[in-house]
Parts: sequence; C-alpha cells; structure tokens
Amino acid sequence: MADPNLPSQPVKPLFGRPFLLSSMAALCVIYVAFLFFSRWESNRTIEKRNAVKAAEEQHANDVAGVQGLGGSELAIRALYLSPPAIYTGESSQLCYDVSNAKTVAVDPPVGEVWPSHSRCLDVAPRKTTKYTMTISDAKGQSTSQFVELKVTERPPVHAKSLPSN
Repeated sequence: MADPNLPSQPVKPLFGRPFLLSSMAALCVIYVAFLFFSRWESNRTIEKRNAVKAAEEQHANDVAGVQGLGGSELAIRALYLSPPAIYTGESSQLCYDVSNAKTVAVDPPVGEVWPSHSRCLDVAPRKTTKYTMTISDAKGQSTSQFVELKVTERPPVHAKSLPSN
C-alpha cells in the first residue's frame, strides 16, 4: 500500500508515446488489409482465368458432340437394308441416319419418313428394288444415296422319297 505522506507520482502511460502506438497500430491494420485485399484480388484473377478455360473446354466438347451427331454438314450418315437380300414374300428393313436434314424422301415411297438419327421401315417388294433417299436442308441443298434390295424366287423344295423297307 502506498504511503499517504509521500507525494504521488503521476501515472505514466504504459507506452511513453500514445500517438506513436496508435500510428503503428493503424499501419499494421492497413498492411493486413492490403494483404487480404491483394490475396483476394489474386484469387479472383485465378478464378476468372479458370472460368474462361472451363468455358473454352465446354465449348470444344459441345462442338465435338455436335460433330459426332453429324456436325453442321447435310449428310446421309447411314442407309442400309437388313437383310440386304430376301426371297419373294419376305420383308427387309430399310434403315437410315441423316444429319441436318429438313426433309427426307425415299423413292419408291415406303411410308412416312422424316429426319432421324435412327429410323427403320419395313419393305417387302416383289422384285429387286433400288431405294433412293434424298434429303434437303433449310438452305435448299440436297444429297442422295441409294441401296438395292435383291429379291429372288425361293428355290423349289423337292421332296425326297424315303426308301421303303
């Protein structure tokens, strides 16, 4: 306990110069804020760069997907018969895959046809028939392709007589 008879000494601040202390604290706060801001700005730049790169990759994947489905080119990607040869009275399937077509026509007509990536129609001609597919796009361009279905008469079946015992 302090002696009441002694002159009291003024209380000294913990730090001798409070202005200097507050200035240093303010500088530290500004420095820390600058560090946070610069790191934040750097991260934003990296994120933007990554977003642009991801968008470019997505675009490249989308272009590859469209080209895988026919691209922008008008094309008959497939036209075939299954089976390619039949006997009279049997049927076959005329199958096709077209890309970027607005209209589809088959001659001789085989039923209703339309643009498709996978469509088959039953056909049963009585004689060998050449099917011509013609497709057109919105610009008026067209292309054609044909397949031929071979139809033959079924060979006669000869009954063999069984030997008698």
